[in-house]
Amino acid sequence: MSLMDGYLSRAPEARQAPSPGASFGTAPLPARALDPGMGLAVARRTVFRPADGEDFGRVAERVAAGNMALLGDAADPVEQARLRNAIATGALITSGRHLQHGDRDQPGRNMEVFTNCSTANASFTLFYLLLNGSGVGRAYDDELVVVDWGRAPRLLLRLDSTHADWPRTRADLHRFGAEFGLLPWGTRLDAFSEAQEAEIRAWIAREFTDEATGELPPGTIRHEIADSREGWGKAVELLESLAFEGAADRTLLLDFSAIRPRGAPIGGMQGRPASGPLSLVRAFVNLRHQVIEPARHRAPGDEALQPWEQALLVDHHLSVEVQVGGARRAARMATKSWRDPGILRFIRAKSEGGLWTANNSVMVDAEFWQGVRAARAGSAEPPHRHALAVFEEATRCAYINGEPGFINGDKLEDARTGDAWRKPVHEDGRDIRSARYRADLAVPLLTELARRAQTARFPVTTNPCGEITLHVTGGYCVIADFAPLFACPADLATVTPGLVPDDLAAEWDARVEDSVRLGVRFLMRANTMDALYAEEVRRTNRMGIGPTGLHEWAWMRWGLGFDDLLDEARSAPFWAMLDRLSAAAKEEGAAYAEELGLETPVTVTTVKPAGTTSKLFGLTEGAHLPARRQYLRWVQFKGTRDGTEGWATDSDPLLPDYEARGYPVRVLQSFPGMSVVGFPTLPLIQRLGIGERLVTAPDASPEDQYRWLALLERHWIGAERGNQVSYTLKVYTDRHDLEAFRTMLLEHQPRIRCCAILPSRPDQALGYEYLPEEEVPLERFAVLVEGIRDPALHEAIELAHLQCASGVCPI
Repeated sequence: MSLMDGYLSRAPEARQAPSPGASFGTAPLPARALDPGMGLAVARRTVFRPADGEDFGRVAERVAAGNMALLGDAADPVEQARLRNAIATGALITSGRHLQHGDRDQPGRNMEVFTNCSTANASFTLFYLLLNGSGVGRAYDDELVVVDWGRAPRLLLRLDSTHADWPRTRADLHRFGAEFGLLPWGTRLDAFSEAQEAEIRAWIAREFTDEATGELPPGTIRHEIADSREGWGKAVELLESLAFEGAADRTLLLDFSAIRPRGAPIGGMQGRPASGPLSLVRAFVNLRHQVIEPARHRAPGDEALQPWEQALLVDHHLSVEVQVGGARRAARMATKSWRDPGILRFIRAKSEGGLWTANNSVMVDAEFWQGVRAARAGSAEPPHRHALAVFEEATRCAYINGEPGFINGDKLEDARTGDAWRKPVHEDGRDIRSARYRADLAVPLLTELARRAQTARFPVTTNPCGEITLHVTGGYCVIADFAPLFACPADLATVTPGLVPDDLAAEWDARVEDSVRLGVRFLMRANTMDALYAEEVRRTNRMGIGPTGLHEWAWMRWGLGFDDLLDEARSAPFWAMLDRLSAAAKEEGAAYAEELGLETPVTVTTVKPAGTTSKLFGLTEGAHLPARRQYLRWVQFKGTRDGTEGWATDSDPLLPDYEARGYPVRVLQSFPGMSVVGFPTLPLIQRLGIGERLVTAPDASPEDQYRWLALLERHWIGAERGNQVSYTLKVYTDRHDLEAFRTMLLEHQPRIRCCAILPSRPDQALGYEYLPEEEVPLERFAVLVEGIRDPALHEAIELAHLQCASGVCPI
């Protein structure tokens, strides 16, 4: 029986109408214009469907229609019209996943495509979720990892030599050698020697099995990988299950021949190009040579390549091959308990091991912070000394490389309420079962992991950005943004910041609340979709709705800058409104769950990064302060040069378009096959006339930003049914040395739930090839804008706005 059966069986009069509030109305409202440059670029890359010739009003129509279609015949056309208007005006932006995939076919799709946040406790589930575009968190605690990949079977790989992607020509071999790391980086085709070509041919002959020339060992397991996300996931499930079982004396042949060629369209990704079989082959080649064989020959007692580290490596190599049709790369969170013996290796795994595909964090608790303080005060107790060693090594690495971070595991929602401890153990595999994918081979593995989680010290972890708390055995949280600034019923150009007439203020506030309530209902309907983790969705009904563009709203509605917001007396109306909205979200969640016959949501409020959605309209992202007064925002696109001045044929067509119009473009070396485009960005808040009262992230002290987070946790997240605030706090190393950094962390980090700390020098990439935002002096910024042939950009960034950027606004 589906989750909706109870609701649909009710008489129409028994179904409640949406909660009261100022309605957005049913007559279509004009769609909000996207921010020129960056906003339009993000929409063209991830939201718009070119075949439909979309604008944002059309996006809002299909997203609202798809979400309401989840109710079937019970869908209310009035609520659908209101929902469409809330999305079209930008008051409710949902999330990028819904904007990309939402349409009338949504009831027939899998929930994974619509979930930003998830967790996994096995490599095959993590891989499958990444292939669906979900960001995945995984705990690598010793007590939560049970697979020794050294017990995996001998692995053979096959691709039919008639497959379109089989390397035949010299150019094919050159590209193959580059992508598999068999050639020095940057080797050009015209410098590709005959000796190198021969070496690559010999490598292919060694690595690929040709059944026509030899017999397979008796009892070989043959598996043809299906051409789908499910097929790719099932191949990893088979290998991982055999490793758990201990099948080192067996042979597994994986056949990649049925996978569509590179560049073929992916229907479920709006026709975006497939990566082809060789991408997946590369993952399994790396598993064989980098994990399975070294683990098989590991000396007894060797600290290296323990099962947790094997899992970390397996997940990294699989993640590298997740490109989601060129639209998104893998996003992961990797956490490990501070108590584990291998924690120091984990802390150094990213900086020394090159494992760049995850955000790494150490899971800590009050005992950890107490131990650090005690050891710094002179205690020689072993637990205290261990806590101090972990703290000092983690902060040393973070100060140099930006990671790992700290997550207060004892403050996470499930750990506070005990809800995680009540998750039952199912031995029939129902925890991993949907209409599209059903775990069968891995049921014994999943059962053992579920048993271990029941007694784990940290039974929960977070998603890659840290704002969602989820059970370590697997769960989702569907999330959405609302932008209270855009709920204003009047043209913002006619509003004087902080001097809003009472009648307009009342209508504005009511529409903000209405967008929140509509968003909660929107998310709960998404929770009724077919899901891999359907059992966990039923149990928790998790969601996370949060604000974005907070600073623009505070400025226009109440005339408050960041410094004012930290003065609770002066900013009391702002915080009282957040309290009201938080209560409304949770009230709506409980009421609508009862109406649909679902569990009351375990979580409702959150603040997510809002990167994609905020960029659409030039807003500050989630809880973050403006990054800069004016800057270049670098955005990744799939594509690279073809050895000349042109672009490779499989590059995103937007790359040559932006380059021709004068936008800065760079080909990346650390992310092969990717390039970045720089978009001159003048934040919307600058264009709203805030002038010298603007506080950017580099301007604000770390102490003030920690206070801001604490206020948001108190007034928006709340004591119950809240997730966390996703926030990255930059600590500038030219202002704070390592000891000052440690002192600040020790004082402030234990008091909040979660905060990512990024030590940085202004515009220094700390080992990364580039940072997302690059500060640009005002004079150079003006020259860059002038050199770009884009009328919409010039319309948005004119002389008056640049004067605001210098702190002198003509308002």
